[in-house]
Amino acid sequence: MNITDKIFHDEDAARAHIEASRWAGEPSCPFCGSVRVRRMEGKTQAGMFLCNDCRDKFTVRTGSVMERSHVPLHKWLLATHLMAASKKGMSAKQMERMLGVTYKTAWFLCHRIREAMDGAAPTGPLGGPDTVVEADETYVGGKAKNRATRKPAPKKAVVALVERNGKARSFHVANVNAADVRALVVTNVDRASHLMTDESPVYTRMGREFNGHSVVNHSAKQYVTTGGFKHSNTAENFFSIFKRGVIGTYHHMSEAHLGRYCAEFDLRYNTRELTDGERAAAILKGGEGRRLTYRRTDKLAA
Repeated sequence: MNITDKIFHDEDAARAHIEASRWAGEPSCPFCGSVRVRRMEGKTQAGMFLCNDCRDKFTVRTGSVMERSHVPLHKWLLATHLMAASKKGMSAKQMERMLGVTYKTAWFLCHRIREAMDGAAPTGPLGGPDTVVEADETYVGGKAKNRATRKPAPKKAVVALVERNGKARSFHVANVNAADVRALVVTNVDRASHLMTDESPVYTRMGREFNGHSVVNHSAKQYVTTGGFKHSNTAENFFSIFKRGVIGTYHHMSEAHLGRYCAEFDLRYNTRELTDGERAAAILKGGEGRRLTYRRTDKLAA
């Protein structure tokens, strides 16, 4: 990415860039959908439109993760590009320093952008005929024996579903048991797929619901068998980047927001063949229709 680009420093250029991304030259009202709109004039109404049908006023922020935010648009764009280009993520403290905003603003920016990343995620089930989907789980956070307090550690488990040479989808789960994991797997993986897992009993019964189910026994030091077919290394590779983000960038992920961090790493994995600019453009589109408020974020953190 070219951080000297005008859209990262000039508000008018940033606004024009976002308007082109959202409307492609034909603004429409986010309230009634009408294209009978006109741009309002004057410095105090810069970037504002008036709908001639419903008579509501709106801007390019309306109906997106940027709605009601006082952060300049050029800083929104820079933050989006930075998170798109940072393979292991970018902490809110680093964003605070680079954007010249408060920590609270940087933290909220990052979570809104993660919501946009979730909005850019592909829909539909993973896998299909002649496709292998690997399922695995990991835990975020240190071991209970290393905790400084006697309070029980929060359950921060993540289950990942990864197509070989395809997409990934990860989820925060409250408990790694057959009931909870099955609900995720059967609703996100095509039954015609070949399911690949480790020896965990969590996957034993659900594996019968798929076209095939292969197991690699990690506890017996077995990692790759059957000529390289049986393995869960693709899912392990996904977790290796995820854990680098936990250990090296974020250090701590709240249980309340772990799902958003999963969406962040999913998006970068799924767009690994795109350029940073193309990835940022996808995130910008994913933020449409996903307004997020402080009240909702506070409730999630409570």
